[in-house]
Amino acid sequence: MKLITAIIREDMLDQVREALIQAEITRITVSRVSGHGRQVEERIHRGEKIVPDLIPKVRLEIAVNDSFVDITCNAILESAGKNGNGESYIGSGKIFVTPLEECIRIRTKERGSAAI
Repeated sequence: MKLITAIIREDMLDQVREALIQAEITRITVSRVSGHGRQVEERIHRGEKIVPDLIPKVRLEIAVNDSFVDITCNAILESAGKNGNGESYIGSGKIFVTPLEECIRIRTKERGSAAI
């Protein structure tokens, strides 16, 4: 089991959700977050460094069985990585894949892969 966490631009959420649904990944958690990465450079205004503004983003969390890791990551990569012209650009986001030690469904008390 793995936990896939993706940080994407807000305007890509609908495209990513549609791609995940087409890939038969229907259980996701979405949170509004803010941050910055390489797309923000330090600015100097009147001799003082200005702290970069935080940029609104969306965080997706998806728990999957091992066989769905590549399918899920590819769906996110294909849908969030490019603009309407098919060009990729800085600020598209990141995907993190981490081991998921345990998953428990509260309603049925199922554990492990069956709970996902």
